[in-house]
Amino acid sequence: MSKAKSKPKSKKNTSDKTGNKIYKGIIIVLVAILVIITIILKMSIFKSYPVEGAKQKLSITNGETYTGFIDDLAKENKVSFPIVLKLYRKLFIHDTMKAGVYEVKQGMSVRQVLEMISNVENAQMSRLLVIEGTTTKQLITSLKNDPLIEKSVVHLPPAEMLKALNIPYDHPEGLFAPDTYFFDKGESDKKILTDLYQRQMKILDEAWEKRAPNLPYKDKYEALIMASIIEKETSVDRELRQVSGVFYRRLKLGMRLQTDPTVIYGMGDKYQGKISKQDLRTPTAYNTYTINGLPPTPIALPSKKAIEATMHPDDSDNIYFVATGNGGHKFSANLDDHNRAVREYIEVMRAKN
Repeated sequence: MSKAKSKPKSKKNTSDKTGNKIYKGIIIVLVAILVIITIILKMSIFKSYPVEGAKQKLSITNGETYTGFIDDLAKENKVSFPIVLKLYRKLFIHDTMKAGVYEVKQGMSVRQVLEMISNVENAQMSRLLVIEGTTTKQLITSLKNDPLIEKSVVHLPPAEMLKALNIPYDHPEGLFAPDTYFFDKGESDKKILTDLYQRQMKILDEAWEKRAPNLPYKDKYEALIMASIIEKETSVDRELRQVSGVFYRRLKLGMRLQTDPTVIYGMGDKYQGKISKQDLRTPTAYNTYTINGLPPTPIALPSKKAIEATMHPDDSDNIYFVATGNGGHKFSANLDDHNRAVREYIEVMRAKN
């Protein structure tokens, strides 16, 4: 009995099966890609912005960028895949971040927050950062540039502005308290400046009332002038009373203050980052290398700490100080020690260069 011959498989069936496998493979790959993309989007663009409670304030300052904002979120582990957020911003948000205080509600996505902070109309409040040691001119510029603040006095000349604010001084420098402030959207510059002035006067009055005896200042305004100089001379809190003590003793001894920040202030717009020996010899109302005693006005906005240090100078014998080159200053009671400290500073700076 002969065996039946089996029919050969058709090429068409084999081809169809191979095609089906490839098709299924492609579908699986596409689904996998889609799943991965979905996960990435859920961990970045569509991730809920972290909010403590039902809502919280998000403060954006002048000069902040989306790149920095997104990088900060990533560093704090609040979002993943920051590159995706940056790409989304580049493709869909064609504006910069706007300074202000925004309200972020529970459940809002990171995408919604990114879009919200590109429109100043979404801001609930204005955040004003007045940095200690900056000038009134810089404060006024910040107010002028803040779109959330109603302008009525910042465009006036200084004397007219003070008159409109009912401030009984001829010069605005030093009269406004540095700090971080929050104001309702649409607040007037007049209200803000009045508030900052009243805060500074309250600080000054309280410090003057508790001042050490025998200070060489005839009134609290002279103390404010000195506080502004101290503020500019050191950013190290523990040195404030030491610097205060140096200038206190110089005034008592009839020595000139010889402090560079006053020279710089007197130069105004002529100052381009460096002062020369000629600048130190050029007389101005503020050049304490050429005038005796205090300059006519403060040279910056002093902090509460600087004002309090002015009222309580240290009790050492130091009358000199110079930067160390490594942060802070070296204080000396005599010229020989001071000159030695100057040479050490020069050596440190040479080593760094």
